[in-house]
Amino acid sequence: MSYTRALRCRKCGQEYPVQPLGLCDFCLSPLEVSYDYKAMSMSREKLAQGPLTMWRYKDLLPVEGDVVDINTGFTPLVKADRLGRELGLKALYIKNDCLNPTYSFKDRPVSVAVTKAREFGFDTVACASTGNLAASVAAYAAKADMKAYVFVPADIEPGKLIGTAIYNPVLVKVEGSYDDVNRLCAGLAQRYHWGFININLRPYYAEGSKTLGYEVAEQLEWRAPDCVVAPAASGLLFTRIQKGLDELSMLGLIEPVNTHMYLNQAAGSSPIVNAFETGTLHVNPVEPNTIAKSIAIGNPADGYYALSVVRQSGGGACAVTDDEAIAGMKLLAQTEGIFAEVAGGVVIAGLKRLAASGTIKKNELTVAFITGAGPKTQETVSDIVQPFTIQSSLESFEEIVGARV
Repeated sequence: MSYTRALRCRKCGQEYPVQPLGLCDFCLSPLEVSYDYKAMSMSREKLAQGPLTMWRYKDLLPVEGDVVDINTGFTPLVKADRLGRELGLKALYIKNDCLNPTYSFKDRPVSVAVTKAREFGFDTVACASTGNLAASVAAYAAKADMKAYVFVPADIEPGKLIGTAIYNPVLVKVEGSYDDVNRLCAGLAQRYHWGFININLRPYYAEGSKTLGYEVAEQLEWRAPDCVVAPAASGLLFTRIQKGLDELSMLGLIEPVNTHMYLNQAAGSSPIVNAFETGTLHVNPVEPNTIAKSIAIGNPADGYYALSVVRQSGGGACAVTDDEAIAGMKLLAQTEGIFAEVAGGVVIAGLKRLAASGTIKKNELTVAFITGAGPKTQETVSDIVQPFTIQSSLESFEEIVGARV
């Protein structure tokens, strides 16, 4: 059964029946799912009996019946000892969400959204994407035997195009930024009876990312971390990590949450960080200019809410350069063996700053979220390929390489 009660406006509180609707008719603010928490009967033991996927938390998600899943979630929480030593942190963990089926965290919200699309009777799903979401929507549509239309900026990385096209969606490249793509899709959603994952299905899509908070708490033996460091594009993921922790506390599964939430963006697309640094809750749009394309959203739909989470949690926000992000990718790979995409490099670079400044203390239990895999953006670190070329003889090896052994 589902404990979903209604859709509720995050700003004015207006409630709506459960339907494919993304924005409030009265104030045009985002809608979110409202649950009957009092009716939930939840225990650690019951959750532990569930599958080793995000769907062990099905009772906390807005779906009924069979789900569309390809083994998403319950990804590793890695104790990052080597990276921690480099940064001066003794209790650092990496939540490695690179290991989802399409190699990004997007599989979590998409699994929920496509399941809900099928419940609503849609035969076609669609999305606006910077790349990772497109691949996930295409994959889950294939699993669900649904049609998929995915719209991406024309300058998307080649690896992400291939990683999307393999699932055989209708793949459309749009001239312009992600914000241009999103505006186009908002218009298409008015014209076509499709389940747009991040438009009319967005309230349900948003809920999938909560499972990151659930998993981390469970993997830490049912406690919330002291600090969370995560990337932000629209800001939605960031808010849902905290929501997941807060819900577990509300249900008595963990102690009250006192987690400091730290948000990271690329300097070339950092509207949320800009607002934080100027001391306002108003997020002004920017024109993205960064190699971190998966988080290059100039007009973040959940920017205000992400900023509110930062402030209310006593956390912070910082922006890092593209060069810092590339260095962060290399540092993570060369200390923990995790090859992250550029957004992951942004997280590690931001974490490095937070540790160096003493903002995150060395003994604080800190979780850094790595949300996408490096092979999707491998061209950004192509300079590391500097092999030795030798003849097939011991003499050649010892002459060219041996002196360095």
